Amino acid sequence: DSVRKYNALVAMSTALPNLQQISLGHHRNLYGHKYSDGEDRDEEWAAHRANFITHDIEIISRFRKLRSLELVLTPLNGRYPFLFSFPLLHKLNIKMCHHLKWNLEMLAGLPLLKELNCNDNDFLTGNLNSLSVLKDTLTKVTIMDCSNVQGNFMDLADFSCLKELDLFGTAVTGDIRDIDKQDFLLLETLTLPDGVYGGMGYDLQRISDAPDLAMAVYSIKKQRPALLVYWHVELSGHSPDWYDGIGRSTAPLCIRLVQAGSRVGYRWESVDSQHPCEVIWLDPEPQRESIEYETYIEEFQEIQLQVNIFRGFHQPPTAEEHTLVWAAQGYVD
Repeated sequence: DSVRKYNALVAMSTALPNLQQISLGHHRNLYGHKYSDGEDRDEEWAAHRANFITHDIEIISRFRKLRSLELVLTPLNGRYPFLFSFPLLHKLNIKMCHHLKWNLEMLAGLPLLKELNCNDNDFLTGNLNSLSVLKDTLTKVTIMDCSNVQGNFMDLADFSCLKELDLFGTAVTGDIRDIDKQDFLLLETLTLPDGVYGGMGYDLQRISDAPDLAMAVYSIKKQRPALLVYWHVELSGHSPDWYDGIGRSTAPLCIRLVQAGSRVGYRWESVDSQHPCEVIWLDPEPQRESIEYETYIEEFQEIQLQVNIFRGFHQPPTAEEHTLVWAAQGYVD
């Protein structure tokens, strides 16, 4: 169990000082045990665990050749600066450590860091520009559901090794129209939060805003086909154009990209993708004599078959039209 693993870790700190990988998590058998509290701890949580048997987490600092550190649901409380002071560390994975307090600036103590994976950490703070000290080493940056992380995603545009970037669920801002051909040169996947213009789940204020946003995303898609694979935006619930569906997600108030062969377009559809409107194509149809035409027409026909309820609509129907369309199918609001 976790207690035995900790005891083994203590023994290894002497016997195996060159250990390169450590993973600490949570286990039900750890109840009644805790790691030593850090600086600026949560006093309420500390009081709840006051009588627990304490284990010195600082034992980790003895492993000076550590290359990979993983903390998943690890019951840490407060700040632990020594966790961010490993000169050879390549991978740092911190997930769901809800009482661990740390700042992106602390990563300066990990000068060779290549992969940063942070998910659902309530007390992670800081600005993306703090990562500039790692611009020549980072290949993967995932900071998800960390709502106190701020900054502009374009601060990472000149990171020479960056291949994966996921900032979903952060307070990061920016504008995808700022991405130039010389930015993010090696990037293979990109997921941006809704605070970025054109980011995942971005809230459109009006239906009429869709063409400009779609063209901005289209431009990136044509330059970097692998980026923005799962991209979508939604009409804001505060928009004067918004209306509710009939007891379920029937209103096509979400935009997704559509592709047949190399031809790219977009369409309005319901949140669950079950009720799409007609595709608004942004590329011309391939020439019939071209090599790709056969593949294109197969995929085009498949896309056309998906359109049912809203056939003939290239943008969302009005609330009245929506009600009439569904009434014709036997659904009444």
